[in-house]
Amino acid sequence: MALVPFPGPQSGAVQRSPEPEEDEGPGSAADRMSFLEHLDELRKRIVNCLLYTSAGVVVAFAFHQQLYDFLLGPTRKVLPAGSRLIYTQPGEAFSLHIQIALISGIVLASPFIMYQVWRFIAPALYAHEKALAIPFVFLSTLGLLAGAAFNHFWLFPYMVLFFGSFNSPELRFLPALDPVWSLYTNFLIAMGITFQLPTLVYFLARMKLISARFLARNFKYAILVIFVIAAVVTPTGDPGTQTMFAAPMIGLYLLSIGIAWIVGPKGKGKAE
Repeated sequence: MALVPFPGPQSGAVQRSPEPEEDEGPGSAADRMSFLEHLDELRKRIVNCLLYTSAGVVVAFAFHQQLYDFLLGPTRKVLPAGSRLIYTQPGEAFSLHIQIALISGIVLASPFIMYQVWRFIAPALYAHEKALAIPFVFLSTLGLLAGAAFNHFWLFPYMVLFFGSFNSPELRFLPALDPVWSLYTNFLIAMGITFQLPTLVYFLARMKLISARFLARNFKYAILVIFVIAAVVTPTGDPGTQTMFAAPMIGLYLLSIGIAWIVGPKGKGKAE
């Protein structure tokens, strides 16, 4: 019996093309890491964030006086006539300039910091979800800048104007640097977190976890929660101040409904 040789790669046999790779899910073999590897990855991302922040602080400190004039300019404009910012401790003004450089450096480095955050959570996502890195960095950075701008040009000057309204010939309003700056940074952090709501909704909608219909149907409960949060975080209990806090959150919720309608499922989301 004659042996028929098996056709090799050069025999002209038709080679079957490999099957297309399926979308790897979270925790796939390509991305699976041990607990220690997760810790090492976290350490790497934290170190990178610190390096980017340090570079931003160095750049910001070179312009610390201009940044001081810019950040406290709206506050000084709404002070009553005859009032001015003061400091009572020898190192208080110098410490303020250092803090301004630190916060400005974080804002400058925020796109790089957000990218490091994305790189850390990316292994837990599907392959098609990992392609959302650029929208995540862009939207989260935009939300941070928008929150900072809202606090700087509207919310904090209004608060200073309200507190200064009690100024009188018998009671002079002379705010100290440290309490004013502490209040400013607290509002800045609160608004920076609040303005991340559209970013969060964008990704939840892209992952089909929520829909515009779900958000619109629960709008009345969202209003209640927003005013409860505003009542808790506001330093005063007057309705005007609470409304100042609640207004941007309501606007962002409405914006989030539009975002979910554009990028998310048109029906019910998985969470429903």
